[in-house]
Amino acid sequence: MHYDSTTLPNGLRIVSEEMPTVASVAIGCWVDTGSRDERPEEAGVSHFLEHLLFKGSDRWPARRISEAFDAVGARHNAFTSKEYTCFWARLRDEDLPLGVEILAEMLRRPAFRPDEIDAERSVVLEEINMNDDDPTDVAHERFIEALWEGHPLAPPVLGTRGSIEAMTREIIDGYWARRYAPSSVVVAAAGRIPHDRLVELVERWFGDWEGDAGGRRLQPPAVEPRVRLERRDTEQAHLVFGSPAIPRDDERRFAHLVVDHVLGGGMSSRLFREIREERGLAYAVHSFRLPFAEAGASGIYVGTTPSRAAEVLKLVRAELDKLLASGLDDDELERAKGHMKGALALALEDANSRMNRLGRNELTGLPHLSVDEIVARVDAVDAEAVRDVVAASYGGPYVLGAVGPLDEEQLEGFVR
Repeated sequence: MHYDSTTLPNGLRIVSEEMPTVASVAIGCWVDTGSRDERPEEAGVSHFLEHLLFKGSDRWPARRISEAFDAVGARHNAFTSKEYTCFWARLRDEDLPLGVEILAEMLRRPAFRPDEIDAERSVVLEEINMNDDDPTDVAHERFIEALWEGHPLAPPVLGTRGSIEAMTREIIDGYWARRYAPSSVVVAAAGRIPHDRLVELVERWFGDWEGDAGGRRLQPPAVEPRVRLERRDTEQAHLVFGSPAIPRDDERRFAHLVVDHVLGGGMSSRLFREIREERGLAYAVHSFRLPFAEAGASGIYVGTTPSRAAEVLKLVRAELDKLLASGLDDDELERAKGHMKGALALALEDANSRMNRLGRNELTGLPHLSVDEIVARVDAVDAEAVRDVVAASYGGPYVLGAVGPLDEEQLEGFVR
């Protein structure tokens, strides 16, 4: 991997990787702000703002933006997380000047027209309704609430119906002024674009942007055994079980990736084989990681018949106990390493994946590792590294988020 980086005098960072064999460019504007940076009265404003910036500026209103991107066959969208927001486009290399200009207008000069705020408010409320209708999403939200109760990472990215209904133009504009500034933005690109040409375009449209963004105070959360149940008359019980884990920049993250794949990352994983293949207790079962700046989590999702929820949770705890006691065997370790190296190679064939990797790493402070460097770190994972990360990321305290016709008192025994 070869990449180039430049920091403009106003603090905006530019990072890119040239891919001369493709005919397109993926570009993203990464903003160092997300739901964890919101004040109580601002709950959901990061995501609401993501929607509103597509309404454009006085010079580039929403219809002109969509028609301009459509006219050149571009793809464009955005996403918001707990720690960052990204606005991106993928388009032909010769159309990149248009893309940079539009993204700059969106980020720097949003109009915040009252009628568009009200219209988009309804859209966001429908998105909240859609997520609330999905018990899998709700179970994950309950898991995060149980894990990080009282911490800035706990509130949902979308906010609540109450917070979105009460969101005023003044709150939105105040948050944008506080969090959107050149020092909080990374422009990342991958594709057929020389770095010097990208810097020229970004400097033209972002170079005179001024202002400083607010900082972020990090505080490791205190986690206690906890169950968060939302009782619903569903056909399945949706269970998300897990514990605190290592934070994002911990050097043990490569070992964590290996262990997560063996535990529940694919059709050969322990959880898939034990719960689905051998016992037929679930259709969907998998494990996952949640890495953040000062905290992390390891989680396991299972959807099962409510009457069999206790049986499934016993099996989950048994697999974790086995992992804590014995780690991984040599065959599992080698298969997981092979999977990670293969998945990395496939991901790097796509310009959008490369852009995402560049932007996320630059914004969060992770090193830009080459493929060889990543492979070397994966290959270095041994039995001792596995034991270390398993103890740090799977040993509790345990929490459970659940949705279904269940009894909370019965569930509490599984987190003790």
